[in-house]
Amino acid sequence: MQHTHNHFSSHHDQKYPHLLADIGGTNARFALKMPDQHIEHIHIFSCAHYPDLAAAIRAYLAHCGHPTVYHAGVAIANPVTSDTIKMTNHDWRFSIEHTRQTLGLHTLLVINDFTALAQSLPYLDHTHYVQIGQNGVARPRSAIGLVGAGTGLGVSGLIPAGEDQWISLNSEGGHVSFAPTDQREAKILDWMWQKHTHVSVERLISGPGIIEIYKALMHIHHLAADDINAQEIVRRAQTQACAVCAEVLQVFSSMLGGVASNIALTLGSFGGVYIGGGVANQLGHLFDHALFRQRFEAKGRFTPYLTDIPTYLITTPCPAFLGVAAMLNAQLKQTLGHNISSQHSRQTKTSLP
Repeated sequence: MQHTHNHFSSHHDQKYPHLLADIGGTNARFALKMPDQHIEHIHIFSCAHYPDLAAAIRAYLAHCGHPTVYHAGVAIANPVTSDTIKMTNHDWRFSIEHTRQTLGLHTLLVINDFTALAQSLPYLDHTHYVQIGQNGVARPRSAIGLVGAGTGLGVSGLIPAGEDQWISLNSEGGHVSFAPTDQREAKILDWMWQKHTHVSVERLISGPGIIEIYKALMHIHHLAADDINAQEIVRRAQTQACAVCAEVLQVFSSMLGGVASNIALTLGSFGGVYIGGGVANQLGHLFDHALFRQRFEAKGRFTPYLTDIPTYLITTPCPAFLGVAAMLNAQLKQTLGHNISSQHSRQTKTSLP
């Protein structure tokens, strides 16, 4: 779902630059879409440094020299079901309409971040991603799956709807129940159940989830867990300083493959399944493509079905900007067309006797 608030003036219908934002639980990424359609001035701000979205936007615009902005599109890691946004993985809470008024915007479009990322997929080319494994060739005009681990776990997809038209899914698939597939994962789930009545896939397959997998595996191996963050777990795995840390990232890679597999089966994603989010890219070679793909295809009788579906890792930075820019542009065209139609209708009625 998306929410748009407009206070439209025909003088500003296509005024550039457009402000674009991609808000996660940790970082807020901003950019400007210029009149030549290029996306420029990409900067990343820490969400923790600002009390709300409006303050972060003001800081970004000040950083860019205070450009005049009338239209903004925001992709946010959160359900967007009403005017009020209360972030799941951060403490920001705000009204979309109040934020629009506060910033003096004519348009403020707010959409789920993975809905925006899904809309970006048709604009990606082979330089923006790498294939995970060798199996599968994308079929044109077929459903596409999307999953990505960051502060949380985002899920979406694209459904073809006519020539060059796609419908993106507003999914909260990151909160489906985690299902183990071997004894080790069953023990991890048992350990997680001590803290949570419902263990979603996001609890394990995310940046914070890497820490949970580490603690669970240390418990399973009867070792004392250190109080460390995900970056330190990765560092110890890279330097071979901790065998359990290396195991954590193997388990993570496999679990992510399992989630991607479930999405592929659910959507019939013969257009491929794309992996976004920051974690998989940040892991580099520690994101085990072979384990991911092995788990992706390991669905018993449906292994041949999944073998035909390709998987891709998105490598381009900030791809959600492409999707939110496209959706903002479509919204402005729709609003402009409505305004012209209404204006024409009023003029026609006025001219009648």
